[in-house]
Amino acid sequence: MALRIPVRASLLFMRLLTTGLAQLPIPASAPRGFWALPENVTVVEGAAAELRCGVRAPDSVVQWAKDGLLLGPDPRIPSFPRYHLEGDPSRGEFHLHIEASDLSDDAEYECQVGRSETGPELVSPRVALSILVPPRVLQLTPEVGSTVTWVAGQQYVVSCVSGDAKPAPDITFLQSGQTISDISASVNAGSQEKLFTTEATARVTPQSSDNGHLLVCEASSPALNTPIKVSVTMNVLFPPGPPVIQWPGLDEGHVRAGQSLELPCTARGGNPPATLQWLKNGQPMSTAWGTEHTEAVASSMLVMVVRPEDHGARLSCEAHNSVSTGIQEHGVTLQVTFPPSALTILGSASQSENKNVTLSCITKSSRPRVLLRWWLGWRQLLPTEETVMDGLHGGHISMSNLTFLARREDNGLTLTCEAFSEAFTKETFKKSLTLNVKYPAQKLWIEGPQKGQHLRAGTRVRLVCLAIGGNPDPPLTWYKVGAKQGLQECGGRMEPLLSSRVLGNLGKTRIFGKTQEILSYGRELEKTQEDSRTVTEPRPPQEPRRVQLGSLEKSGNTFSRELVLVTVPPTNVTILTNASALRPGDALNLTCVSVSSNPPVNLSWDKEGEGLEGMPAPLRSAPFKGSYAARSVLLRMSSRDHGHRVTCRAHSTELQETVSAFYRLNVLYPPEFLGEQALVVTAVEQGEALLPVSVSANPAPEAFNWTFRGYRLSPAGGPRHRILSGGTLQLWNVTRADDGLYQLHCQNSEGTAEALVRLDVHYAPTIRALQDPTEVNIGGSVDIVCTVDANPILPGMFNWEKLGEEEEDQSLDDMEKMSKGSTGHLRIHHAKLAQAGAYQCIVDNGVAPPARGLVRLVVRFAPQVEHPTPLTKVAAAGDSTSSATLHCRARGVPNIAFTWTKNGVSLDLQDPRYTEHTYHQGVVHSSLLTIANVSAAQDYALFTCTATNPLGSDHTNIQLVSISRPDPPSGLKVVSMTPYSVGLEWKPGFDGGLPQRFQIRYEALGTPGFLYMDVLPPQATTFTLTGLQPSTRYRVWLLASNALGDSELADKGSQIPITTPGLDQPSGEPDYQLPTEQPSGPSGMPQLPVLFAIGGLLLLSNASCVGGFLWQRRLKRLAAGISEKTELGSEEDRVRNEYEESQWTGDRDTRSSTVSTTDVEPYYHSMRDFSPQLPPTLEEVLYPHGFRGLEEEDMASPGHLYDEVERLYAPSGAWGPLYDEVQMSPYDLHWPETKYEDPGRIYDQGAGDLDPVEPDVLPFELRGHLV
Repeated sequence: MALRIPVRASLLFMRLLTTGLAQLPIPASAPRGFWALPENVTVVEGAAAELRCGVRAPDSVVQWAKDGLLLGPDPRIPSFPRYHLEGDPSRGEFHLHIEASDLSDDAEYECQVGRSETGPELVSPRVALSILVPPRVLQLTPEVGSTVTWVAGQQYVVSCVSGDAKPAPDITFLQSGQTISDISASVNAGSQEKLFTTEATARVTPQSSDNGHLLVCEASSPALNTPIKVSVTMNVLFPPGPPVIQWPGLDEGHVRAGQSLELPCTARGGNPPATLQWLKNGQPMSTAWGTEHTEAVASSMLVMVVRPEDHGARLSCEAHNSVSTGIQEHGVTLQVTFPPSALTILGSASQSENKNVTLSCITKSSRPRVLLRWWLGWRQLLPTEETVMDGLHGGHISMSNLTFLARREDNGLTLTCEAFSEAFTKETFKKSLTLNVKYPAQKLWIEGPQKGQHLRAGTRVRLVCLAIGGNPDPPLTWYKVGAKQGLQECGGRMEPLLSSRVLGNLGKTRIFGKTQEILSYGRELEKTQEDSRTVTEPRPPQEPRRVQLGSLEKSGNTFSRELVLVTVPPTNVTILTNASALRPGDALNLTCVSVSSNPPVNLSWDKEGEGLEGMPAPLRSAPFKGSYAARSVLLRMSSRDHGHRVTCRAHSTELQETVSAFYRLNVLYPPEFLGEQALVVTAVEQGEALLPVSVSANPAPEAFNWTFRGYRLSPAGGPRHRILSGGTLQLWNVTRADDGLYQLHCQNSEGTAEALVRLDVHYAPTIRALQDPTEVNIGGSVDIVCTVDANPILPGMFNWEKLGEEEEDQSLDDMEKMSKGSTGHLRIHHAKLAQAGAYQCIVDNGVAPPARGLVRLVVRFAPQVEHPTPLTKVAAAGDSTSSATLHCRARGVPNIAFTWTKNGVSLDLQDPRYTEHTYHQGVVHSSLLTIANVSAAQDYALFTCTATNPLGSDHTNIQLVSISRPDPPSGLKVVSMTPYSVGLEWKPGFDGGLPQRFQIRYEALGTPGFLYMDVLPPQATTFTLTGLQPSTRYRVWLLASNALGDSELADKGSQIPITTPGLDQPSGEPDYQLPTEQPSGPSGMPQLPVLFAIGGLLLLSNASCVGGFLWQRRLKRLAAGISEKTELGSEEDRVRNEYEESQWTGDRDTRSSTVSTTDVEPYYHSMRDFSPQLPPTLEEVLYPHGFRGLEEEDMASPGHLYDEVERLYAPSGAWGPLYDEVQMSPYDLHWPETKYEDPGRIYDQGAGDLDPVEPDVLPFELRGHLV
């Protein structure tokens, strides 16, 4: 080091000396030469370069040469704008300065001094100016910035090529920060001379640990200060771990039919996470699973209702992903216990008396088997045989045979087959039949005219059949027995009479004497000559009953003879014509003739319902005193008349009868195409087309010839066409080439006709372009574009739908729908969050099926954290045995990342006591922070959840506190009012981490004492307070309580004054807002001495009756309650946080329950022991100060009717024995003197740490709230 310092000092001195001498003017007498020679220079492209040249040659021309090319003596060097000479020529300074050097400047330079009078030319040694070009880009394969998906353990080739550079750069590869050694590189010529490129190839074998890490290509060069880098992200796929099924309970596989089985299956690890599916006997059951990406855990819950056929089935959970070499599986075989699904009784339960009834009872398959027994009424019958067979699903079928004697007294009893088993002790299975014992009727008779009585025709006869007894009820049927011709005494066939009828309507009808014996229901009939028949008895009837089918009312027993005027209706009409063959233009004469009729008829003509004018002929006489009528009509024929009917009608006005006849017209005419002939036919491509023919001709056309584009279609048909019998041309597999005009030629014996029919081939729309997804920032505008190929193109064929569950979410009213040709637009202005989601472009041009395309509209917006009130506080015991879960939910796009802080300090999630689970579903993201072993010292703090995405962030605060008494409710208001009740509504406060309930305390102003009413159900926020008096002022308080005590009444307690309306005032909702402050009232101090005196008398009276029995009441509390009633209303805030409804209910108690009015809802009262309703009583009664009772902090025994209702409505296991009852000795009526700690310190002792108390130790009247 000591040697180097003098050398450097000498060189520095020489350089300064040379520079100083160079700056001095060169005297003319100095020798010619270079005092500063140019040196090799290296610069980076774009930087300035300077080649120094100092000469001693006065009056000489100095210039530079570049690769032998002289640049000229002009210091500005015009040919090279970036070149110029710097320095003082008088001092011999001719330095070449190059601005913004580039590759063209890379050359050899020399400084030349021209010949002069003082000497020859001088040339400096050639020096090189080297331009370094750094590589601008690196091309990496795969694409830079992309994410490549590789399989762990497989080898992949990655190439990296540098851009043009000088010199060639060096390339290295880094895998997860580690240099890859297996690299091959080559240097190639660049795009220009002197430039080079480097191409390097690396062989990469990724491992599972590389998942999510970077593969980096790094290029270094002397032209670079720092290497340039490009990278890709490695997404390494590797298989998951085996699945695990967690069976609920100890007996794996044992289940009961009908049980809802929930089996969780989890598989850990794997990329992508495992795909789980459940199979039953190898058949897929469920393919739904969820993934927790932070821990790479896939889970699937199988929920199934077990059925008997599942016995022996194997449930298996399979886990695999796209790179698994095989499927990993965990299975369980089910052992199903199931009762019989049904019982069947074979045989008939209907039998005649004193005969055997044989029945069989068969069960459906059950596992295990069931036993059968028979019951007749309440009497058990012994079976004759029992059999057990193998049933379905590994079960057994039980069968029991029964034979017993049917008795009349057993009729109507229930015959039951009952199945039972020890495996189904809580279930019985029954099948019942009603025994039907048949026995005959006891008596049958007929009531009617005496036997042998003679009746005349037309006489009305009433016959009644009666029967008594018998099972079943015997059907009763009437029969009339007689001969077809004439009358007989007996014999003949039996005909059932179902209805009454009248025989004969001319002359007189007379009945001949015959005995009438009738069986069946009672009926009336009119006797005729045909009614002389014998009625016989087919079967015995049952109980007496009378049924009358109906009656024909006619006066008298016989009919008198009467004269009849005979009328003859028209019976026949004949049409006469003068021609047979008709053609258009011919005249036709038709004549209508009616034969004899009385009275005369009117003749009329019509053609297909259209009236025609005719020429009537004079009437002529006809036989039977009738008349003959005729009428003619003249018609001019046309082709439209062919087939029409010309009708002649003969109508008798008096008889209201008509006879008709028609003549069908047969008009011969050549083919005529009808107006409904289709000129354009639309067909669907690849479908079928029918070119119909609507032609009219008589006779029918002889031939139909079709021509298309000059080519006649074969009448015999072809590969894709045929001509149907009516001339219709049928085409199938229609293509677009079939579109065009088809010429039809029709011919018959009368002439020919031609028509042109156009075939228009349509095809269904196809969506060609639809950008999915379409993204827009909130508040921006965007078009969702849908392009289709379709024919026809219709203006309104584009339709858009928003897919969503809520109907209001599907409205597109605030969006603009446009279409132009084959492109449809859905334009969204000022995008809102509600507009994000899936949209469907539906294109329907009338050709099925419509085209449908789905596109997702993604509205990007900053996180929005939900701030629901229940999440502002979370309570948990701080005794290191409990856990708490904090919920944070936010909405935002793109995905949101959550961070947690505690009292402003970032939360260390590596702490095993903290577990975070993050869930993403669409735009909703949730983070659940679970704190295990909550400690009051460490965890009672303010937690902040922050949601962040690239567009912003939002946060919410959640306070973790100790379990405590609830916060007071707020917002107490009146919602309805009647003279006897008032409807209240409020908002609950924080429940302190325990289930809370509400209690209403109220008083009537001017009346001492408070009344209480519990709110049921406990969590209700509305309640109707009943039992009030009209036109009375009340003050109402609302208290909240949980297992730890009441809410504070003095601190912002909810109270309102109310005045009930009078009976003559309307009831309903109040039209004003009631104040929440308590109004001041008049002082009640003068009542205090009177109340003390009354209390003393009551105390002395009771003490003399019960002797020295100790009363267990808290006198100081009662006195405080009385004095508080005498203070101003504003002093009510001093009420202590205790339940004042805790009262005695014994016979000697002077304080009673406040739930006793008839207006109280029925569910307020005990459902187990009946208790009469009592009117509400005052809570507090004064006692003498000398009476010795409980200590100040002793607890009152709750004993009113709320106690029973709370046990019925409280959630199961919500409180535990600690909060329901207190252990007492039967000989000690004092409550335990245990004093409760401040609720703020109760976290270090939980309910589970206390000794349990038997729930039924105390008598019913001593149970109640824990105050």
